[in-house]
Amino acid sequence: MAAPEPVTVRILEREYRVMCTPAERRALMESALFLDQQMREIRDSGRISSIDKIAVMCALNLAEEVLSLRREIEARGEQIDRRIHDLATQLDQLVGTE
Repeated sequence: MAAPEPVTVRILEREYRVMCTPAERRALMESALFLDQQMREIRDSGRISSIDKIAVMCALNLAEEVLSLRREIEARGEQIDRRIHDLATQLDQLVGTE
């Protein structure tokens, strides 16, 4: 695995140096761009001007989105598990009748 190297990302006109491997660089840059866009939306809404508060609001919004997606994935997993169980039951019934 390649050694981590410093990468500079720019978020709300501020530069941050982050260590990452070359394999992680693209994901880091995409994440920084996404974060910058989200934070700009909050800032441009005019309700919040402090960068600390913008960062916290952005973090809360992203956390809510992650938790919502997790709940959705869990619900889908439960649906898939039920469907597999139903299909296995049907298969057992068919095999048992032959």
